[in-house]
Amino acid sequence: MNTLTLSQFFKCLSDETRLRCITLMEKKGKLCVCELTTALDLSQPKISRHLASLRQCGLLKDSRKGQWVYYQINPLLPDWTLPLLKNTLTAAELTITFKQDLQRLQQMVNRPEINLCG
Repeated sequence: MNTLTLSQFFKCLSDETRLRCITLMEKKGKLCVCELTTALDLSQPKISRHLASLRQCGLLKDSRKGQWVYYQINPLLPDWTLPLLKNTLTAAELTITFKQDLQRLQQMVNRPEINLCG
């Protein structure tokens, strides 16, 4: 992560699924795979593959709580990434796609804070 380059940063964010995931995390904080699959209406393997890419380039960090893995934007990103990320995610939050993703997430019945994903 300490060697994150500008091109790696933009490459990670250039994929729509990865951008959608990280935008939801910016808005909601830690999210698990089940929340992202519901919000983005995509399969678990597809979400997991994109989360792995985001984690590999250093944009995300994961943490375990019991059997669940939660993802969040890495708080130790290099300083140069912060304004770029903020501006990118602010723009992404204005899209219809993000609003639909957020609505599906908020309508999810068994969110981890209420029940465990399952």
